Amino acid sequence: MTFFKNLIKSIMSGELKGRYFRSKDFGVLHKDINKAVESVMSKSGEVSSLVYAEHLSNLIEDLDDKQFIDFFNTLLEKYDIDPNSLSKASIEYSKNKTQKNLEIITRSSEPQWVELFRRLNTVSEGTLKLVKLRERIRSLEKDNPDLAFFDTALLNLFKHWFNPSFLVLKRIDWSTPASILERIIAYEAVHEINSWSDLRARLEPEDRRCFAFFHPLIPNEPLIFVEVALTDDMPKTIDQVIKIDRSVTLDKDINTAVFYSISSCQDGLSGISFGNFLIKAVAHKLKQKNEGLEKFVTLSPAPDFTKWLKEKSIDEDLDEDSLLKQSLIYLLHTDREDEFPNDSVARFHLGNGASLERVNLNSDLSSKGINQSKGVMVNYLYDLDSLERNHELFFKSKIVQQSNGIKSLRKKFKIQ
Repeated sequence: MTFFKNLIKSIMSGELKGRYFRSKDFGVLHKDINKAVESVMSKSGEVSSLVYAEHLSNLIEDLDDKQFIDFFNTLLEKYDIDPNSLSKASIEYSKNKTQKNLEIITRSSEPQWVELFRRLNTVSEGTLKLVKLRERIRSLEKDNPDLAFFDTALLNLFKHWFNPSFLVLKRIDWSTPASILERIIAYEAVHEINSWSDLRARLEPEDRRCFAFFHPLIPNEPLIFVEVALTDDMPKTIDQVIKIDRSVTLDKDINTAVFYSISSCQDGLSGISFGNFLIKAVAHKLKQKNEGLEKFVTLSPAPDFTKWLKEKSIDEDLDEDSLLKQSLIYLLHTDREDEFPNDSVARFHLGNGASLERVNLNSDLSSKGINQSKGVMVNYLYDLDSLERNHELFFKSKIVQQSNGIKSLRKKFKIQ
């Protein structure tokens, strides 16, 4: 397939036009996008199908928003499921359960435009283009609800194509190509990287690590990355971790790995969870390389805490005990129909099998930290031997595992 993709790239760039191929070899590359779709859907030969799919992919990228929406409306109208064919296939299968009839009913129950996505995936950088395509669909979906059909279909395809077993874990360090480092700066979503010096302080020291998941078909685009501090204690403030002019922890003193920032990079992959696999993979990798590591924890924000206080009409000018009490109620209680914790970050880590270890006041005094969480940050503990058990208890019984310190505070503040 790589040979064919390189071949098509040469054809589309004009390098081989007139030398090895003539227009009659492939037919017309239609400027009309709907005719271009017909060409892609009708071609079965590997090379010709790739040529038409590459051409169509370029046409889609060039559409303005109105043309983009019109294009997908046409797909929905022209290449949707045929109810009559599906009904006929269903009746036939109920009468005669054969492999052939199963294939017919399976094919009939899927819109034809799903196959179009599969063919677009075969072109040069096709997987990344489809990720960006879904990102654009999602940005327009609110005002164009029919786009949800395509959003969901692409998500279902991505869940197969981005199976965790396909992903490649790579360490990001100061020697990583600049193009990828630039993406790390751009995609950092928790604690902004303000300069190359700032990035260097997070990557170069011996007590700092960064790991990312990549997909083999998108080798230069991280999907998600986690930043890790190797320390001699569980930190209470983010400044201890990301300050540029700090002391480096010596190897002999390191006993704790701190996951202090996890950033998803591709909006087009929203709805696919990589973070739980990433943290566990990194924890095991670090454990193999650092025998002295005894504890794996996070230093996590509580991003909606301030919003929750306002919704509850709770005075924001709280003393430390009151702030600590309210933060525990926020993290442990729920206003949600599914009865999981209010906080999205808590749901993520507790769902991974972590336990609630400690709540820290005055932990993030940046403007973002104050505005979102009143400066509160949380340590979640990843006990590698207890993750599966904790995960099961959390999802089946809504049980949040807690440290003795948290239990003592609950007793002090009389929190059920």
